Amino acid sequence: MEDYLKAIYVLQSEQGPPVSTSAIAEYLDKTSPSVTDMLGKLEDRGLVEREPYRGAELTAEGEAVALEIVRHHRLLEAFLAERLDYDWSEVHEEADALEHHISEAFERRVAEALGDPAVDPHGDPIPSADLEPVDEGSGARLADREEGDRVVVARVSDRDEDELEYLAEAGITPGTEIEVVDVAPFGMVTVTTPTGEQSLPAEIARSIRVEDAG
Repeated sequence: MEDYLKAIYVLQSEQGPPVSTSAIAEYLDKTSPSVTDMLGKLEDRGLVEREPYRGAELTAEGEAVALEIVRHHRLLEAFLAERLDYDWSEVHEEADALEHHISEAFERRVAEALGDPAVDPHGDPIPSADLEPVDEGSGARLADREEGDRVVVARVSDRDEDELEYLAEAGITPGTEIEVVDVAPFGMVTVTTPTGEQSLPAEIARSIRVEDAG
């Protein structure tokens, strides 16, 4: 159930509610009938509200559960990267496996050990201990910027290990200042980074959130 709530939370933040059954199925690699069945259980527990033929939306209670899981996940990613020397491309899968099984005491100790970080290694905001909603939609997508724009990478998607390895090799990580030098009509975005010029497929450029450089 927690995996479903987290998926709905992430998809809501990306595309707004309600979230379609097909989007949840694709995100979790489940069949649509399985998703429909689970949504019924979540609705019975008061964790989601469903709209016929449109999808599901988290209730306040469902959002609180999702935020707790997201906090666990992102704290674990930060801990694995900072204290156990995991590569940022490796932490997502490990955090997925651990996030449901840590105690609140362990969560507090991890947060304290890391100095209560605001973001994870990919730049995603970590919900606070009181589970206040965080701004998941900050920053524009790199694919939507124009030639000549100077921007700073704010966050990148953590879902694809190969993509993260590619970005690390390209020198494109949170905090990196880059300049858009070309946006090709066939879907490539070329940028300059501190290590040189890089051409990114549009799909990867859409997964990178940026803010204006100061």
